[in-house]
Amino acid sequence: MEKLLRNSFMFLSRNKMMTKLAKKYGLRFGAARFVAGNTIEMATKVIEELNKKGLDVTLDYLGEFIQDEQEANEMANNTIKAIEAIGKEHLQSQLSLKLTSMGLDISDEVVLQNMRRILSVAKQYKVFVTIDMEDYSRCERTLEVYKELRKEFNNVGTVLQAYLYRTVMDIEELAEYRANLRLVKGAYKESSRVAFPEKKAVDENFKQIIKMHLLNGNFTAVATHDDAIIDYTKKLVKVHKIPKSQFEFQMLYGIRPEKQLELVKEGYRLRVYVPYGTDWYGYFMRRLAERPANVAFVLKGIIKK
Repeated sequence: MEKLLRNSFMFLSRNKMMTKLAKKYGLRFGAARFVAGNTIEMATKVIEELNKKGLDVTLDYLGEFIQDEQEANEMANNTIKAIEAIGKEHLQSQLSLKLTSMGLDISDEVVLQNMRRILSVAKQYKVFVTIDMEDYSRCERTLEVYKELRKEFNNVGTVLQAYLYRTVMDIEELAEYRANLRLVKGAYKESSRVAFPEKKAVDENFKQIIKMHLLNGNFTAVATHDDAIIDYTKKLVKVHKIPKSQFEFQMLYGIRPEKQLELVKEGYRLRVYVPYGTDWYGYFMRRLAERPANVAFVLKGIIKK
């Protein structure tokens, strides 16, 4: 049943008609639990509240199905506005983005031009930028763009997914770049030709890449809500005497907020992934696919309506 729900939500996340309807009717039916509003003003208020609780943030201006260069440039402009808001309001926040929203599917020239604009402004405001990883078909190109940008900027990192067979090799390749990485399990539906089909294998690979990257001496963001992975990381850093300045835990806005605060009280850095914007539908569906238990929160929202 859980697998059926996951596949259904992943299918819905790619539905362009539903995306248009979601933009039209706004954050309804439970999505507000996971998305910090439509505007940067709404998002900054959420960040301020999280910061007061001792939580750091990475902010993401949501956008999917970019069709042309103009749309990509507009996405970049809005992302720059978010960086400026972070800097001017002195928020404890980084920024996350997807390369497809910056023109990855249009051309290398467009995506690199937009990323250089973004990273230049981010450097000015001392804001770190993480390039999110998307589906497998875009993995190689995402890493190529990251490597190109890393030659020019030190305020950029990226994401690797534990469910892909190739990730151990990618960890090894990125060691020379001193890469600041967010490590995740992975949220896209992929073929067993490229990804581990079983959760147990994904979990074991997740542990392996966490250990590899930390022991390579690189900053590691462990993005998970899984207690087993969190406990593994705690034990690993203790055994190898890895300083808390070399890693952090990351969780999604609206998911396990009590655990987030618990980790902060224990002295760990916890960064909350906070998305905002009108193009929230695809992100929302992927969150439901990742953790079908979230559907209960949505149903409560509908009932209250």
